[in-house]
Amino acid sequence: MTVNIQYVNMDSSESLSTYTKEKLEKLAKKYDWLISCDVAFKLEGKDNLLGHICNMELSLPGPKIFATSNEKNYEMAVKETISDLDKQLQKRKQQFAHH
Repeated sequence: MTVNIQYVNMDSSESLSTYTKEKLEKLAKKYDWLISCDVAFKLEGKDNLLGHICNMELSLPGPKIFATSNEKNYEMAVKETISDLDKQLQKRKQQFAHH
């Protein structure tokens, strides 16, 4: 699976890119039909509680799947977003099984 990472209004982070790719690799092993994932990290507002936003869009057979989360740090945002994607992928996999 190809992973494209963008940093919007912030500096890029090699460690965050590596962390994100490792998490997405686990998802790719679980669902071998994934094609690519576009990831965007954004920093919004000066609120210390939230504002670290992670958007992910998965390309796969059929409609694309999208998830986003807003957490107090990027690692938590990545985990939450991938968890949301995993739930959507499980539903999609069940739909495949019925056809």
